[in-house]
Amino acid sequence: MKEKILIVEDEFIVANDLKIMLLKAGYQVTGIASSVVQARKLVAEKKPDWVLLDIMLKGDLTGIDLAWELREMQLPFLYISANTNQSTLEAVKATQPYGFMVKPFRERDLIVMLDIAKYRFETEKGTETEAQIANQDIEGIIGKSNLLKEVIEKIKIVAPTETSVLILGESGTGKEKVAHSIHDLSSHKSKPIVIVNCAALPHSLIESELFGHEKGSFTGANSLRIGKFEQANEGTIFLDEIGELPLDSQVKLLRVLQEKEIERLGGNKTIKINVRIVAATNRSLEKEVAEGRFRLDLYYRLNVFPIELPALKDRKEDIEALANYFLNKYASSSRKNVTGINKNALEQLLNYDWPGNIRELEHLIERNVLLAKTNEIENFDLPLSISKPFYENSGQLKSMEEMEKEHIMNALHTSDGKVSGPGGAAELLKMQPQTLYTKMKKLGIKQDYN
Repeated sequence: MKEKILIVEDEFIVANDLKIMLLKAGYQVTGIASSVVQARKLVAEKKPDWVLLDIMLKGDLTGIDLAWELREMQLPFLYISANTNQSTLEAVKATQPYGFMVKPFRERDLIVMLDIAKYRFETEKGTETEAQIANQDIEGIIGKSNLLKEVIEKIKIVAPTETSVLILGESGTGKEKVAHSIHDLSSHKSKPIVIVNCAALPHSLIESELFGHEKGSFTGANSLRIGKFEQANEGTIFLDEIGELPLDSQVKLLRVLQEKEIERLGGNKTIKINVRIVAATNRSLEKEVAEGRFRLDLYYRLNVFPIELPALKDRKEDIEALANYFLNKYASSSRKNVTGINKNALEQLLNYDWPGNIRELEHLIERNVLLAKTNEIENFDLPLSISKPFYENSGQLKSMEEMEKEHIMNALHTSDGKVSGPGGAAELLKMQPQTLYTKMKKLGIKQDYN
């Protein structure tokens, strides 16, 4: 028999349906509780292995209150609820559940979610000691801060498994580097890692790009196209900026993740694939879900093992090591005899806020290596912090238009005048490039600003 599961659900019909589904799948159901008080009693008496937990229950206490108690007992749990507003999602996330199912749901989705949750729980439990022992560095990930050590430990835990990973963090924090590290430490390392920038995919061609198409499947399809998932077969696919995918494409992606098969556009047969999924975003997907722009079932399918990357301003103890790493890299590639950064210049780096994170630091060091006239960088021409007070030197409050113009110009300075693409001002400002171009024109900012 499979694991023992306690159902905590105040609607009898839903609870009974859950019981039937679980029994059919071979699980043991230890009981049904409609309140936190009943659940506490059944947990103590029946000793379940897992708890399926609704949020709104009978009585004064909610499923979230019970979840905190279950965490103290180290008893794993999943939520099953129709409540998806943002404040509730944030409270749910804080309890660190192993899954979240949205009512109504299919029987297959419930069983798959349970399988994912169990796998994640066993992976974390089985590799915890190993991860603590293995403390060697990961190539290309520079720094010794505690925040970075936590990231490295999570990479080592999850890399040898087949678990999906969601990398979270601001633009420029190194999400693609982490994805490569996960791939390089996995059993898929001899196969390709295929990078997909979801934000750059034309809406009309997303399905063709991801899943491929047959010759003649649409006007202009003059030959067979192998999609990104098929290219990544037996390897890893990195779905960068996953939050940019439109909802209709999210449905198709969810099916691929659930069924592990694709169908080329215009094709009539399914193709089985074995692909490790790593996704990344600089958005708050909980907020996107709450506002109806991202599917909750897809979020929890991707969010099996989240890794959150700290902003550079939160790990300033790593700045010197990163700066020297980039200095050596670009001094070597440009064949310049630049060997160090003096104390005053280093102090500048430590006092800056780094809105563009590691990418901004890398570009700054590369530029200054090329401009250096001695073997030491003595000064950095850093932009004013984007978070400076919104006042003129005279003390007069700036207008919204003046603030917006200065904000955009600071972002352009940070990106070396680049508007679109990785590291561009649009990415830093978290807006579409076309929107930024329109604002620049309106505010009189030249496109060739640098």
